[in-house]
Amino acid sequence: MIDYAQARRMMVDCQLRTFDVNDIAVLDAFDDVPRETFVPKGREPFAYIDQTLHIDAGDETRCMPAPMVLARMIQALKIRPGVAALDVATGYGYAAAVMAHLGAQVTALESVPDLAAEARSRLGTTAQVIEGPIESGAPKQAPFDVILVNGRVEVRPQALLEQLKDGGRLVCVMGPHRNAKVTLFVRAGDAFGARPLFDASLPGLKAFQEEAGFAF
Repeated sequence: MIDYAQARRMMVDCQLRTFDVNDIAVLDAFDDVPRETFVPKGREPFAYIDQTLHIDAGDETRCMPAPMVLARMIQALKIRPGVAALDVATGYGYAAAVMAHLGAQVTALESVPDLAAEARSRLGTTAQVIEGPIESGAPKQAPFDVILVNGRVEVRPQALLEQLKDGGRLVCVMGPHRNAKVTLFVRAGDAFGARPLFDASLPGLKAFQEEAGFAF
């Protein structure tokens, strides 16, 4: 039988710490939140591998980012207790659980009904799960201090950015598949600065695909 507590410790020591994850609170959150609880059923033995795990979402695309990628993304958000957080394309809710462990008040957004139901079941009272178009964000719960997008976007997530508070931060994987980068947006008044952090790729989210141009 797998010792999941030991697997979490190995993940933190061998994946996160070696990939410039140095925020103690983030490391502790990844060591405490049971990732195996949030993977697809039957995939628990693969919960701690250094790979993105795909989640069956019908015609949509959902995933659990590899631990080291997700940890760097969450670290970039600089979450502090009491902040309002939005977890976009939450899947089964793992990232939402990690952010809640850091003290955030988390809204988890999912457009796939079956996944939203699973997230509610797995998260319990840890986060508020709402169902709706992921590209539209959660305007009734906005504004947010931090927003995390679980998946790759090809276009600027403008509606999400506009739901940030002044000084708020959004992190996502942005760009075409082979040239995608984890990108951090920071709001300053009505302006949004963007800074690429490191190379990474995730399955693309259909709601944020770039429209194909005309072919001649």
